[in-house]
Amino acid sequence: MDPTEAVERLWPGRQARVTALSGGITNHNFRVDVEGDSFVLRMGGAQTELLGIDRRTEREANHRAFEVGIAPHVVGFAEPEGWLVTRFIHGRPISLDEMRTARTIQRVASAVRRFHEAAPIPGVFDSHAVVVDYRLEAEAHGVTIPDAYARGLEMSEGIRAARGPQPSVPCHNDLLNANFLDDGAIKIVDWEYAGMGDRFFDLANLSVNNEFGPDEDRELMSAYFGTVRDEDLASLQQMKFMSDFREAMWGVLQSGISELDEDFNAYAAKHFERMFSHVP
Repeated sequence: MDPTEAVERLWPGRQARVTALSGGITNHNFRVDVEGDSFVLRMGGAQTELLGIDRRTEREANHRAFEVGIAPHVVGFAEPEGWLVTRFIHGRPISLDEMRTARTIQRVASAVRRFHEAAPIPGVFDSHAVVVDYRLEAEAHGVTIPDAYARGLEMSEGIRAARGPQPSVPCHNDLLNANFLDDGAIKIVDWEYAGMGDRFFDLANLSVNNEFGPDEDRELMSAYFGTVRDEDLASLQQMKFMSDFREAMWGVLQSGISELDEDFNAYAAKHFERMFSHVP
């Protein structure tokens, strides 16, 4: 994607140096240096609304996260394209090995908890509903739904029934390792899936995407809640299943709508296989 039009529109008449940033699948991200200031320009990919992404909700969630000190400052937003501009964070990535240390788990848990305790944001994220929505959109685009979906849906409904209604809090819902930076404080980027939802989905998503084991999960529960309860560990395990189920169905839908050169079928298959590993 060529960012020239966006840069000319967002910084008219100013000298800008644009550098592509790696790491995005859904979007295209660029560093834009303008007269001594550095920004990140995020340009959404094609048909991202079919993935449940609402760019206004993303902007508001990113702003709320900035208010509680865990995200870059939103300084620009262009409609109808949904181009988002934030301050560039001069931070470093956090490796998986470092993410699994007790000290980093404590810092990350504190950052996530601050967002969960923040004022409400627009949008709703319900992983049990998302997997169904993704299936319907995928079918509408001619995608054959993998056999694993039916078993997954049965288990999803069982988890929903067993856990019952849950408090709704602001959630990120995409806590990949690549979405964390350390600039002296923990910062979280990429808020496009944010919405009001289940805190245990966020915690499970954090755990599974950063390859936590039982010891790290207990550290996470202790850091987040101040104690380790069996019922919380059980909820975490159940929502790990939902995290990978969502990810698998995201890949299924992307296989029918994405213009990117990615093997989304392999991506989905990997997450279908892993989601069943979370079953007791």
